[in-house]
Amino acid sequence: MARPQDKLADSLQTLKDLQDKGALAIRSADLSRTHRERLVKAGFLQEVMKGWYIPASPQEDRGETTAWYASFWAFCASYLTERFGDDWCVGPEQSVSLHAGNRAVPPQLLIRSTKGGNKPTALLHGTSLIDVRLPPPAKADTTEREGLRVYRLAKALTEVPAAFFTQKQTDARTVLALFTDASEILAHLLEGGHSVVAGRLAGAFRNIGRDRIADEIVRTMEAAGYKVREQDPFEERLPIVLPRRELSPYAGRIRLMWQAMREPIIARFPQAPGRPNDTDAYLKRVGDAYVTDAYHSLSIEGYRVSPALIERVRSGSWNPDIDKEDRQHRDAMAARGYYQAFEAVKKSVGAVLANENPGVVADRDHATWYTELFAPSVSAGLLKPGDLAGYRSSPVYIRRSMHVPLSPEAVRDAMPVFFEMLEAENDPAVRVVLGHFVFVYIHPYMDGNGRMGRFLMNLMLAGGGYPWTVIPVQRRDDYMAALEQASVQQNIVPFATFLGELVTQTLQGKQVAALPDS
Repeated sequence: MARPQDKLADSLQTLKDLQDKGALAIRSADLSRTHRERLVKAGFLQEVMKGWYIPASPQEDRGETTAWYASFWAFCASYLTERFGDDWCVGPEQSVSLHAGNRAVPPQLLIRSTKGGNKPTALLHGTSLIDVRLPPPAKADTTEREGLRVYRLAKALTEVPAAFFTQKQTDARTVLALFTDASEILAHLLEGGHSVVAGRLAGAFRNIGRDRIADEIVRTMEAAGYKVREQDPFEERLPIVLPRRELSPYAGRIRLMWQAMREPIIARFPQAPGRPNDTDAYLKRVGDAYVTDAYHSLSIEGYRVSPALIERVRSGSWNPDIDKEDRQHRDAMAARGYYQAFEAVKKSVGAVLANENPGVVADRDHATWYTELFAPSVSAGLLKPGDLAGYRSSPVYIRRSMHVPLSPEAVRDAMPVFFEMLEAENDPAVRVVLGHFVFVYIHPYMDGNGRMGRFLMNLMLAGGGYPWTVIPVQRRDDYMAALEQASVQQNIVPFATFLGELVTQTLQGKQVAALPDS
């Protein structure tokens, strides 16, 4: 007679077979009732709606959002194709955002289909789909992004409302920067006789310094007999010159976010004291902060079914409550790695105090910090040596966050621009806030991004003469909520305010973080 663990292992194997085929949206018909019920009960499968499921983790708490946010786009693509066949397309506004590299999960995803029901379909955690009964654009005007049918960019820009340019300024500017001429957009403007849209897009291109494209739109439309009144749809003009041929939306996105967020940060962050005269004393204070920093940073810190897990289940050794000895061993390796990384960061701080550019130092040294952070875990066999190879080669997700980090390919476009901006930035406060935020927004490593972001923050603090500052674990919720606002809503104010308050208190000699029972 088969044991319970054997039965669960068989069900897990069936789920793995589906995942190996690329399935992230699981239909009832894909699994037998027995497998489906067994996997749901064990927490490996989560119901999205009647007849549809996603893989999950049994270690997730009730109400946990991670599995859903990680699966959202793939689930929507599979569900919509199953329901509508080829007759659907993401709406123009969300299409533009996806072209801009914005993969944050929206509260509601609008879909166009001639089979649409003009009503929302409730999904998990307050998200929904609404399928509007409108024909999708012609096949020539659509393309695919991560399995989703979306508008081609030029077509989408002719259909988004004027409000999009103020509500999604970074997305709009990012995609405009990808155009090197007006020909593709003009084809849609002329075909549809869109004189008002032409005036808006001409103003938008001029806003980002693409005067040649703006002039071309106006001149060609007027030559065709249309009267064009140029209007800038943006609320303001950013003082930034984008490269004439920005090939990656992710690179452009980092540049635009950086510029848009500068002034709100400067307005809310304490003025930099300036680099200290006594660097030895500063470094001693950094060393004195180690224990507290390590405790809080480590205390502040996801789904494919693996063969190893299946075998552990089959053998009966699988337990959702992790073995205490294993947990302690892993914690010990993490603590050792943090110490080694902290010492490497301290050397980087010394270089900054010796007047090296903080951005240059971060670019040069951050890979060393990462290696030191995880080397003990590799030595102990808890991680593979390949895990030290550098930037990730697989997708990664942030627990409970609607922000979906950049793809591995996008990481390689974004990181050089990140360090370029960090090196060129002359305001210490901006370096502090965006050094931390943009790094974790990109999320370049499989693990340790939060710790690395806090190391970067403190390196940038040293560049302005600010003291080493600890983010207390007791304020983790405030910290994560502020990062979420910056990542999803592009609102840096809560994060700048949060860090500014901690730094101000530390400057005043107040204790912002303590060890337990102290």
